Amino acid sequence: MGLTTYFNMTKRILVVCTGNICRSPVAAAMLQQGLADIEVTSAGLAAGQGGADQRIAALAQADGYDLSQHQARQLDRNLLNNADLVLVMSAKQRQIIAQKWPEMLGKTLMFGMWRKDKPIDDRDIPDPYQRSDEVCRLVYDTIKTASLAWREKLKNTGGTSVW
Repeated sequence: MGLTTYFNMTKRILVVCTGNICRSPVAAAMLQQGLADIEVTSAGLAAGQGGADQRIAALAQADGYDLSQHQARQLDRNLLNNADLVLVMSAKQRQIIAQKWPEMLGKTLMFGMWRKDKPIDDRDIPDPYQRSDEVCRLVYDTIKTASLAWREKLKNTGGTSVW
C-alpha cells in the first residue's frame, strides 16, 4: 500500500509525546483545525494529570488554538488500536512504542518527518517542559511548521500526489 492510499484511509490520528501537556496537545489542536474530516487526539507515554502547559497554551491561544479543555492522558493499547496513524515527537518514542506494542510500529511515524531544516535522522521535536521561554517558543514554532506540512500531506493525497 502506497502512502497516498494509506493517507486516504486515515480518519483518526493520535499524536504522542512524553507527558501530553506540551507538544502533543498543541500539535493535535493544530492538525485538527486544518483537517475537519479527521479526528485528532493526543496522549503521552508518561502522562500525569492536569492540563496543557501554561506557556504552550498561551502561545496556542495567541494563534487561535484553544487548549483550555485539554487533560493529559496516558497512552495505552486501546488508544493505539483506535488510531489509523500515530505521530510521535522523537525517534526514541517510536522505539518505545515498537518495544511495548510492536504491531503498532507500521502506523507510527515521526511528527517532524517532513521538516526540511534538519537531516532525515535528526527530525525529533524536543521537549520544552521546564525549559526556557525561548526554547518553548522555538519548539512551538517547530510544531506549527510540522503541523502545516502534515495538513498539506493529508489533504493532498489525490491521484496526482507524489510521495
